Amino acid sequence: MMKEFEVKKKIISFFREKRGDFISGEDLSGALGFSRVSVWKYIKKLRDDGYTIEAVPHLGYKLKSVPDRIYGYDISSDLGTKVIGKKAIHYYDTIGSTNDRAYELAEEGEEEGALVIAESQTSGRGRIGRKWVSPKAGGVYMSLILRPDAETDEIPAITLIAAIAIIRAIKKTAGVDARMKWPNDILAEGKKVCGILTEIKAQPDRIDFLILGIGVNVNTPREKLPLEGTSLKIVKSVPIERTELVKRILEEFESDYTRFQKKGFISMREECKAFSSVLGKRIRVLEHHHRIEGVAVDIDEKGALIIRKDNGVNQRIFSGDVVLV
Repeated sequence: MMKEFEVKKKIISFFREKRGDFISGEDLSGALGFSRVSVWKYIKKLRDDGYTIEAVPHLGYKLKSVPDRIYGYDISSDLGTKVIGKKAIHYYDTIGSTNDRAYELAEEGEEEGALVIAESQTSGRGRIGRKWVSPKAGGVYMSLILRPDAETDEIPAITLIAAIAIIRAIKKTAGVDARMKWPNDILAEGKKVCGILTEIKAQPDRIDFLILGIGVNVNTPREKLPLEGTSLKIVKSVPIERTELVKRILEEFESDYTRFQKKGFISMREECKAFSSVLGKRIRVLEHHHRIEGVAVDIDEKGALIIRKDNGVNQRIFSGDVVLV
């Protein structure tokens, strides 16, 4: 007997394939191997989840609208990945931190590609312990478990390839041109729309696992955002379907992550530089209580930012807070 998750996933997949056409109860029943009475019960469950499903005698069922919720079964219904988001999806209405939960699951042996996603976080955070505002139904708050075959000095590059994957996904889903503020912020119209938090557990000679946390302000209203933040809805003036954005992020990231594992960051370095919002500009970097100022001139083969200081010397930076001067 299929679990409820799988049944809902199959039904939603059928509806999305039909793109607004009716599906007969007989066809659904045959595809699922259930009685038509059982199909009706699951249609009711989907309606309870917020899906508007029309039922017409002799025609069947038609999906008319989807709720502004991110359900795991809907994410996986037509997800075009092989590993990322395919192994397991852990969905929560409210959670402290998706990164914390993903870390716990990784320590328990959860496979690479598992996704933790929530409607809201009570303790969402960014780099250096900063708070990440996570209001309910406003954004995408998710964490991926990765087990890369990589050296610890390659971790900054994984953050960067995640950034360019998110930028492409935002463009495809919302039509917004975003840019990366090295090392882990994504900007839209100069304001922060997304943050990436990478945490690892590693031995001296290997990485046990990596948690890739992603927070995107999708439909978050202005009054719930910090002054330096914005959301895709504010930029476009229309709400964005969050589930579709999640799918595109997962698909774009898997493509880049696979390429990274086969060919290294060097294969994506130029695209990363093209999406940068700081290259060619004078910046100040605060790193471990030290201030470095100069012109950002390059991103190297390991993902480090190269700054040309006023004395003409180039310096590699692997982390820090970047401010345009």
